Amino acid sequence: MTTTRKRARYITKLGQVDQLDADQQAGLAPVAEKFAFRTNDYYQSLIDWDDPDDPIRRLVIPSVEELGMLGEWDASNEASYTVAPGLEHKYRDTALLLVNNVCGAYCRFCFRKRLFTQDNDEVVNDITEALAYIRAHTEITNVLLSGGDPLVMSTRRLEGIIRSLREIDHVRIIRIGSKMPAFDPHRILRDPELPEMLARYITPDRKIYLMAHFNHPRELTELALEGVSTLQRAGLATVSQSPIIRGVNDDPKVIAELFRRLSFNGIVPYYLFICRPTAGNDPFMVPVEECWEIYEDARRYLSGLAKPARLAMSHTSGKIEILGLLEDHIALRYLRRPAGKDPAGILLFPRDPRALWLDDYLDAAEAEAVPRVASAAAFSA
Repeated sequence: MTTTRKRARYITKLGQVDQLDADQQAGLAPVAEKFAFRTNDYYQSLIDWDDPDDPIRRLVIPSVEELGMLGEWDASNEASYTVAPGLEHKYRDTALLLVNNVCGAYCRFCFRKRLFTQDNDEVVNDITEALAYIRAHTEITNVLLSGGDPLVMSTRRLEGIIRSLREIDHVRIIRIGSKMPAFDPHRILRDPELPEMLARYITPDRKIYLMAHFNHPRELTELALEGVSTLQRAGLATVSQSPIIRGVNDDPKVIAELFRRLSFNGIVPYYLFICRPTAGNDPFMVPVEECWEIYEDARRYLSGLAKPARLAMSHTSGKIEILGLLEDHIALRYLRRPAGKDPAGILLFPRDPRALWLDDYLDAAEAEAVPRVASAAAFSA
């Protein structure tokens, strides 16, 4: 086990990236001006700078392709589910609390990149109103802390939020959505108070989950895995999720290696997502049907413990699982629907190899006919 403990040096200007020459920095400046840029020296050290297509580089270094016209700032319409400052309540038993608007680095494909703009006010320091809402809604058993990244915050500030949630009897699970184990594991390793604090709020029937974000197997360094192991020893359950990203992990062998190594380290592969059509995400999106083929091919290389992840998309209308491809159709179903919405059966749409999102299938179906909805039994038959 390594004994290295240091603070990462954060980089917020392209001029601080020594591996980019002056012309490259100037060419990428308009991208960094539109979509915030942030990385750190630890994560930069994982990049093979001799490879212009290096997947780690693609995750955090801007590309002029991001200036394409595809996408919206809030592709899944999270604003429509905001019920208090900083709080979203889309699914009946789960609330999402945006606790900050900073990450260890900024993924170029981030679906919440709107939070990192100067005029965004979705994240608030005062969560009093959000806590009052959660207390009043006893159906909420899970609260996801997200942002931004909760582990960027000081342990003292994070404890204040977790303590307040633990005082609400019906909140049984607290989830911490974080990419810090990949971006800056030193944050975990240099702060023994962090696992000690988290352990105090874990009981037999009240758990804390680390919802880690690992996108590529090269992020699973010795330091990253030591950071995760530190949190596991404190009692956190650990899962990981990632979108399929063009040029990063759009390869079944890469996905298989990622899931396999996660399982070796006690990290459950949770979801594999379709990349959201957020502004700037044009170069990162992979068509839905290609994603299915990557996902299915990857699963051929995996043991049972390495392949529980579902291929899904987080759409305005709910969380949708991609079930499979038939000869002429694609089959989908809702895993979660917003509170008050009727559960849907299996959705069958004519196949379209160019479709990037559910809306592409819906638009085509509307132009021709009402989408066909079958029951699970009918599909099985």
